[in-house]
Amino acid sequence: MIKNLPQQQQTTTKPTKKVFSTTLTNLTPNNYYDRWTDKKYMSPTWFKKFLACEAEALAELTGKWQPVRDPTALLVGNWLHSYFESKAAHEQFKAEHPEALSSRGPTKGHLKASFKVADEMIKALKSDESFNQLYQGDKEVIVTGKIGGYLWKGKIDCLNLERGYFADLKTTIDIYKGYWNPDTREREPFVYAYNYQLQMAVYQELIKQRFGVECKPYIVAVSKQTPPDKQVIDLPEYRLKNAMSEVLGGQERIQQVIAGNIEPERCEHCEYCRATKRLDSVVSADDLLGA
Repeated sequence: MIKNLPQQQQTTTKPTKKVFSTTLTNLTPNNYYDRWTDKKYMSPTWFKKFLACEAEALAELTGKWQPVRDPTALLVGNWLHSYFESKAAHEQFKAEHPEALSSRGPTKGHLKASFKVADEMIKALKSDESFNQLYQGDKEVIVTGKIGGYLWKGKIDCLNLERGYFADLKTTIDIYKGYWNPDTREREPFVYAYNYQLQMAVYQELIKQRFGVECKPYIVAVSKQTPPDKQVIDLPEYRLKNAMSEVLGGQERIQQVIAGNIEPERCEHCEYCRATKRLDSVVSADDLLGA
């Protein structure tokens, strides 16, 4: 039994499928990730991209530039998510991604190493009684709403309205690994390093708007270690409030950048900025580390 969950957790779970019978504004599982919906609806993913580098995010959003990324990490995460969504979703995902299987040599037809790790993470969670008790509710629920007058969208991994909480699956290298924050000049956990508190704050607000229920967010983290570690993580209320303040304080500028009314700022360190950089200035060697 996981301690400190909402008291409703102790009651018998009843299906909540009927709650989602009304049509969600223009968004479906088939078009949720389409570029037109990314332009119409802000999301935590895109908001964080603009916080990191406005120039890179705008170029990607408008289709003028595509980042070169190893898709393995994303596919491994989706492998895990699809399994806990439903058996049908997982089988469909496997069918659509044959690259998860080795195509040559003695391992031909077997899962590649990264996906073997994903399967170990799945086993670590599904064999845990407390996780199975917690991860009850509707899966991959699309929510939309307005924050500060702008349209937002979100996709909830597991939503349990009756018990008043939602859960989000996160994979990470090491749950207890620290990350250096150059702004605070302190080490922080992966949850804050990836600004997951912002994602959870937005989801909480959209759920409240959509269903009229104030739900408590939980992160279910599972590590890529052997064997995997796992932990249910609570988010302090002040972190959620600070994250929402960041959204309300920053989204007007981001929307103006998207609309073309403000020139996007460059970070000069990301992949896009390096690829498009021009030698139009001279920097002192003394300033290199602070640039």
